[in-house]
Amino acid sequence: MDHVPLIGRLSVHEYVALIGGFIFLGFETALRFIIMLLPEPIIQWFYDRSRTLFHCFSTKRAKGKSKAEDVAYAIRKANDFGELCQYWGYTHEEHVLLTKDGYLLGLHRLPTKRWQRKRNPGTSTGKPVVYLHHGLLMNSEVWVCLTDAERCLPFVLAEQGFDVWMGNNRGNKYSKKSVHHDPNSVKFWDYSLDDFAWHDIPDSINYILDITKSNSLSYGGFSQGTAQAFAALSIHPQLNEKVNVFIALAPAMSPAGLATPIVDGLMKASPTLVYLFFGRRAILSSAATWQAILYPPIFASVIDTSLRFLFNWDNHNISYLQKIAAYAHLYSFASVKSVVHWFQIMRESAFQMYDDDVSAFGSSVGRAYRPARFPTKNIVTPIVLLYGDCDSLVDIQMMLKELPDHTTAKCLAGYEHLDILWGMDVDKDVIPEVINALKMHCDSYGSPSKLKDGYKVIDR
Repeated sequence: MDHVPLIGRLSVHEYVALIGGFIFLGFETALRFIIMLLPEPIIQWFYDRSRTLFHCFSTKRAKGKSKAEDVAYAIRKANDFGELCQYWGYTHEEHVLLTKDGYLLGLHRLPTKRWQRKRNPGTSTGKPVVYLHHGLLMNSEVWVCLTDAERCLPFVLAEQGFDVWMGNNRGNKYSKKSVHHDPNSVKFWDYSLDDFAWHDIPDSINYILDITKSNSLSYGGFSQGTAQAFAALSIHPQLNEKVNVFIALAPAMSPAGLATPIVDGLMKASPTLVYLFFGRRAILSSAATWQAILYPPIFASVIDTSLRFLFNWDNHNISYLQKIAAYAHLYSFASVKSVVHWFQIMRESAFQMYDDDVSAFGSSVGRAYRPARFPTKNIVTPIVLLYGDCDSLVDIQMMLKELPDHTTAKCLAGYEHLDILWGMDVDKDVIPEVINALKMHCDSYGSPSKLKDGYKVIDR
């Protein structure tokens, strides 16, 4: 008889949450299926009605659009990374690499400054190289969907003379292909943080260094993009020689948990409940459907409410128009297994590899084994942490205990998680810190003049 981990292990409230979750998911799945069958004019009709309702009940009355609103809606409507860069006058390169286990990953590159074009794409620029990597349920677009170019880290780095690369995880918008598995198969989505660490990060770094002919690069990660680097550098000693500095923005290693006690307790009690809710392929695949039928301010409110419910983030440091622009680029495909892995990490309060014993319930205390942990103290690469003191996913004291002594940390007062990407003052609080870290550790950068507060990249 199959092991049933729930009986007698959950409280009444947790059973109510579990049943309610199944009802909601069943309703949402049925509704999404109906929407998929609707012709485009009907979907547009729903979109128009949601816009009308918003303006009827919103305290913000419709006025003539300002220049800032035009920019926000142009960024929102951009279809891909290339259109986002083109809007601000940057020419990008698109690269595809094959990982050792057969996944095709998309890489985006900004080799030149604004309005400049490289004569020989796909070759070395001789510039110092920076590699940026996104977080969970994201893709490379999150770096370039800002409403001001001076707040956009890749654009600032390009103007400062860097060769800027942005990676993508397997399964997302730019990496949904494998030479071995069909994207509709369960096997394609059978990956966790372990696979990012063993393959995606080191293979991306090796590809970039091969193209640029550089000996090393600087790595900047956001959220899960930092966790992937912590893991990769800890299990690939030779990789440390190829990364001259690791700048961790809103670093993630072993989050305390979710803000809602019932959901947090339920997922920690048995992380594999996520499989029951979402299956074993991509998680939250319906997000694009809801984005298509909801008026942008309503969609932004839904995202804000969800983030407040799950993480207790208010996102007050991100402007209304920045939310309209960026939330359209926030979601990308990720495996359910990678989310299960995070709940395992939260349950054990340890930055560990995926626990293949999916029947395991509760704490590992008393079990005959302990899942292997990433040996992060072995990292040799200099580490710079930039975190917000209002970020519920960062336990900085626990993190510093698990990292080598040469790690430095900078606290950003009043910052939450997403603020470090899209906050109103990232050009004053975040980007200068990144530039200073690069100057300190990147030998080939030389000694240019310091980045000034409020440094403007371009005016549009």
